[in-house]
Amino acid sequence: MRNGFKKWTILAITAALSLSLILASGCGAGKPAGQSGAKKEVKLGYVNWAEGVAMTNLAKVVLEDKMGYSVKITMADVAPIFTSVANGDYDAFMDAWLPVTHESYMKEYGAKLTDLGTNFEGARIGLVVPEYVSINSIEEMNGAKAKFDGKIIGIDSGAGIMKATDKAIKDYGLGFKLIPGSGPAMTAALKDAVEKKEWVAVTGWKPHWKFARWKLKFLEDPKGIYGKVENIHTVARKDIEKDLPEVAQFLRNFKLNDQQLGSLMGLIANSDDPLKSARKWVKDNEKLVDSWIPKKK
Repeated sequence: MRNGFKKWTILAITAALSLSLILASGCGAGKPAGQSGAKKEVKLGYVNWAEGVAMTNLAKVVLEDKMGYSVKITMADVAPIFTSVANGDYDAFMDAWLPVTHESYMKEYGAKLTDLGTNFEGARIGLVVPEYVSINSIEEMNGAKAKFDGKIIGIDSGAGIMKATDKAIKDYGLGFKLIPGSGPAMTAALKDAVEKKEWVAVTGWKPHWKFARWKLKFLEDPKGIYGKVENIHTVARKDIEKDLPEVAQFLRNFKLNDQQLGSLMGLIANSDDPLKSARKWVKDNEKLVDSWIPKKK
């Protein structure tokens, strides 16, 4: 009798423990507040531009380390990124330059996107040269064509700044060839020219770490082809606020000034691990980062 009672007692305790483990697993034990089961995934697209690399990696670190999400970041050219966000394949893109540079993409896809606001104010694009270059305006470039080797060093062909430069070449009557490439290829060409004290003109933009590393200047643009000062926006798929409300609010709160973004880009430029650099930046700017994270209700 006692052996039978003991046997059933052990079985009952075992069953109760098993049930509690199952329930704990089903309720998301150990998961961040507000989530159950597997971590929710966030998909961010970015172009290989210095500020986009910096901001996207920073967002990934905060979303994963502080908010409990799983974040996938994918690099592509700007045109397919806008298409992918509009189609819902990516959740957001943090490097939309408005109102000028990416105006054509917003006209095409804007109805399928949610503009989550600015993350950086005071951006600009144009033709950039080293300070030692003695001309100061795009109008003077034809007179120095030989010194520039008849080339303007560009980035990826789908970028808004490349379209603006095609227009600048036409409207200013420049006898120059625009060379497509990438952000890193452009800065590599700039570095090589500066080290040799050669003349070079590149499609440039600010914010960018190159302005902290070398003495550079924008060529004046009397015709206003490149527009005036712009802001960088985060654009997201249309239904992000319904599906990922906390992420959408975080991206709305995410804002950097020139010094903050410059320091982040500098860390990444001097490292071969953007995520490690972003984590160091987060540690050094904890108060700012915490202000972006939505408060739990």
